[in-house]
Formats: sequence, C-alpha cells, structure tokens
Amino acid sequence: MSSLNSIDLGQLANNIKAWGKALGFQQVGISDIDLSQHEAHLSDWLANNYHGDMHYMQRHGMTRARPAELVPGTLRVISVRMDYLPPDASFARHLNDRRIGYVSRYALGRDYHKVLRKRLKQLGEKISDALSDTAYRPFVDSAPVLEHAIAEKAGLGWTGKHSLTLSRDAGSWFFLGELFINLPLPVDAPVEEGCGSCTACMTICPTQAIVAPYTVDARKCISYLTIEYDGVIPEQYRRAMGNRIYGCDDCQLICPWNRYASVTDETDFHPRQALHGQSLLQLFSWDEATFLRNTEGSPIRRIGYQKWSRNLAIALGNAPFDRDIVDALMQRLSDAGEMVAEHIRWALNEQQQKQARHIDADRKTARLTRAVEKGLPRDA
Repeated sequence: MSSLNSIDLGQLANNIKAWGKALGFQQVGISDIDLSQHEAHLSDWLANNYHGDMHYMQRHGMTRARPAELVPGTLRVISVRMDYLPPDASFARHLNDRRIGYVSRYALGRDYHKVLRKRLKQLGEKISDALSDTAYRPFVDSAPVLEHAIAEKAGLGWTGKHSLTLSRDAGSWFFLGELFINLPLPVDAPVEEGCGSCTACMTICPTQAIVAPYTVDARKCISYLTIEYDGVIPEQYRRAMGNRIYGCDDCQLICPWNRYASVTDETDFHPRQALHGQSLLQLFSWDEATFLRNTEGSPIRRIGYQKWSRNLAIALGNAPFDRDIVDALMQRLSDAGEMVAEHIRWALNEQQQKQARHIDADRKTARLTRAVEKGLPRDA
C-alpha cells in the first residue's frame, strides 16, 4: 500500500463505485471510521432500554461506533445501497383490508442478507484483484455496525426522524451493506438533511414508537414486536398491530420522500405469491412444514413457526367478525403451545366482542325497521 499515491487512491475509489454499480448497487459511498459523534446517542438509547430484548445491542456496546475495534486495521467503510421497492403497488390497499396479512415490503422476496453479502464479497474480490494486499470484510445487518451513521457519512443520505436512511433519489426503500477495508481511500461528503419540520412518520406510527425525532423505542415498534421479540406481545399494542404479521412500513409509506423511490430491477426482491396479498385464514392454515417450505430463502423463516402463528392470531383477532376465523382459532387452540395459545384466546375474545356488537346492531336495525313500518317514532 505504500506505493499508492493520492491519484491512485482517487482512481481506485472511482473504480470501486463503478464496480459496485455493475454488481447491482444503486449507490456506493466511502466514509472514514470516526463515528464518535454518535456514541452519546447510542449510549442514551441503550441506557433507556429502547433496545428491548435485543441484548446483543448492549453486549456489543460502543463497538458499533468503533469500526476498527470490530475489524482491526479498518481505515474506511464502503457503504452501498440496493433498492428493493417491488413493482406491485398494492401494499397500502392490503394494509387497509383487515382480512389480508400484511408483510413488510422488504421481506416479500429473497433474504436480502444473502443477496447483498454475495455482491459485497464480489466487490471485495475485485478490489483485492486490483491491489493484492487489500483486507476487507463485508457486513449486512449481521454485526455491531452503525449502518445508518456510516451511510450518512458516506453521502448516501441522511438519517430521518424514523431513524432510517433517507435519500432524495430513492426515499428509504433500500437495503444497506458495508465493506470494511484497510485502504485510506478518499471519503465522500455527507448530504444535506431534508426532513425539515416534517413529523409525518412520528404521527402515523401505530404504537407511537418514535418517542422523539431520530429515536425509536423498539419495545413499542411493531417491527420489533413481530420479528425480534420472542414472548407474549403486550395487550396494549395488539389492536394497533392490525393485520401487520411481519414488520411495519407505516413510517415509510407516509414519508414524502418515498414518492421518488424507484422500482427495483432485482427479481430476488419481487414478492412471492405465497406471502403477498394472502388472506389471514390461508396463512394461519399452514402447518410448520408448509411454513418452512413457503419461507425457504426468505427473511421470514428466521422468526420460526410459533412467532408466525402468534402474529397471525393477533391479526385474526383484529379482523372483522367471521365465523370461519373463530373456527380456525378454536381448532388451533387445542394443540397450540402456551405462548401462541395466549394470543389465540385474546383473538377469540376480540372476535366474540365484535360478534356481540354485530348482533346488537342487527337488533337495533330490526327495531328501527319495525317502528318505521308501524309509523312509530324512531326511538320507540
């Protein structure tokens, strides 16, 4: 590396960006490894227990803000963006139909960890071919890395109030990946923040999990509750979950910047028919073997069949009253484990309350009809 001069490094950085785009990344940026300005926020976030049961977040502590501690010898981080917005634009419609299971957009296709990691490794190999003593290590949401802070420093976007990276060209519908490298490459400049006074993401959050600008309390977040959390979901959040059975996109759906997002060309991220727009009853009817078959190669598989069933039970409780839903819940209750059974019993109670309200409404309508036919006052 001693033979490299500033011109060589500048040309290499340009080559890296060109190689990255050829590999399918929509944007490539380079940052230094000084993330010290983020340590206080990270420390406060952990001290407030906003990480919930994600104990690995606290276990790694400040390593997240210190790339050279994670990978000794690291001098720069190459940050990449890969868009994942699929061509089907019916997501909001699905969210509004309580009979359909809503799966977060990012999880409808192939597991992004595998897709990005493979491309990052290929990018590292290209750099190593150009400079034989290069050392690199790829990361895709798989280690203590402050990926949004790095993306911000690398000029890929700014951190929005929902804590996700936002781009003027792509909104937030994209994945991030990082390549730690031991080369003193020239770095890119951050972009100007673009949220201004907008708080749409904070207002729309169903559980008010964005407790302050740029701060998410994971314990309230539907994405955390449906994916990361292993236990019994607190009752105060169940109705707010609606039909969201894996993740939540509300803060992104409402964001004005996402009007500029482009549809992805990556067929790996296109929705699987078995997961997209399916009825809750159809998804709840899967046994474990069917769940494993239909989620093979999907990020959904990692939550396991029990959490999948738990999430669906809550969504069925939130659905309009349906005798078929009650029958399906009752049938599963007999052989469900206690964790899932707790949510099934709650769902049955919700369905029964809706049935009672439906019956009361029918009786009131019948009384009103009879009164009108007899010429009596409507409140008779």
